[in-house]
Amino acid sequence: MKIINELQLAKELIRFPTVTPIDAGIMKFLEKKLKKLGFKTKILEFKEKGNAPVKNLYARLGKKSPNFCFAGHLDVVPAGNLSDWTVNPFKPSIKKGHLIGRGANDMKSSIAAFVSAISVFVEKNRRFNGSISLLITGDEEGVAINGTKKVVDYLKKKREKIDFCLVGEPTNPNKLGEMIKIGRRGSMNGRLTITGVQGHVAYPHRANNPSTAIVRILKELKDIRFDKGSKDFQPTNLEITKININNTADNVIPGLAYASFNIRFNNIHNSNSIKKKINKILKKVCNKTKSKYKIDYSVSGEAFLTKPNSTTFMIQNVIKKVTKIKPKLSTTGGTSDARFIRKIAPCLEFGLVGKTMHKVDEAVSLTDLKKLSLIYSKVLKSYFK
Repeated sequence: MKIINELQLAKELIRFPTVTPIDAGIMKFLEKKLKKLGFKTKILEFKEKGNAPVKNLYARLGKKSPNFCFAGHLDVVPAGNLSDWTVNPFKPSIKKGHLIGRGANDMKSSIAAFVSAISVFVEKNRRFNGSISLLITGDEEGVAINGTKKVVDYLKKKREKIDFCLVGEPTNPNKLGEMIKIGRRGSMNGRLTITGVQGHVAYPHRANNPSTAIVRILKELKDIRFDKGSKDFQPTNLEITKININNTADNVIPGLAYASFNIRFNNIHNSNSIKKKINKILKKVCNKTKSKYKIDYSVSGEAFLTKPNSTTFMIQNVIKKVTKIKPKLSTTGGTSDARFIRKIAPCLEFGLVGKTMHKVDEAVSLTDLKKLSLIYSKVLKSYFK
């Protein structure tokens, strides 16, 4: 069996312009690669009204337990202004020891490292006692409706057991080996509309300015001290992201005011407990100001923590041996598809240095890419020994 080179595969994957949720043929391409390694594969396309269809891939090598899964995404964010790049973002180039291209960091190179590591491991361990699987989505950078969430539902229905999952998101702040993610904060958006009474600015008694209520509400929301953090999580934080009054005249008191906010919350709370706290403030202020409110919440995910187990510590030790750095077990950062996978399997996240993700001239160090592939292959060796 041919060993797959991680750099060559990363280049091939970057050439597909898979701006979320576009597939561009990448899942079939990867499927062919995996079939050559002996994987049984299934491309899963999910559709939902109002959202673009998305192709995902689940592949498994072996029938026995335990099943060790690598998970990640092949969709990327838009490249932005092409003239700002020093290369074509979908024609990968190597400069000064770095591979440059959209997805080089987040996270096509990690998937290339998965596949390369598996090819190395299987070549040396043809009859290993267990299974290796890959859960790859095309909907992580977008709305995440037809991606990993639905693959997880599919695996549940099929009674497909995953015993441990490693997600390849770029987890390291500055150097490869610094950080493993063992959980994530929850994320919730609120979209607030305050209704007052429109009128002439010279006759405020005939109107009710919604800005009065919205300013008070936003101040109270920002003043909330949800908690001081927990053993594993930083404090819950609320950020106001939009304030808008669509008023084109300076002599008119508006009738409507809008605001949006995002809350990143730890495992002391859940989305429902936070909604109750916020709704109390909305009701109180709107009663005082005789205005009306409407609030729409959207929850990207609840806070979760994968309690470290023997596999977590094994992976931590493998990373330390390769990088000479003992990685910190962390829950910082945004959300990832681990929020869906953790419902069916314990999981952690470890990948590249995330400094250039989503940026112009997104890049990966060739040394880091080689080391990451080595880490993944050693993880498999230790897991199945």
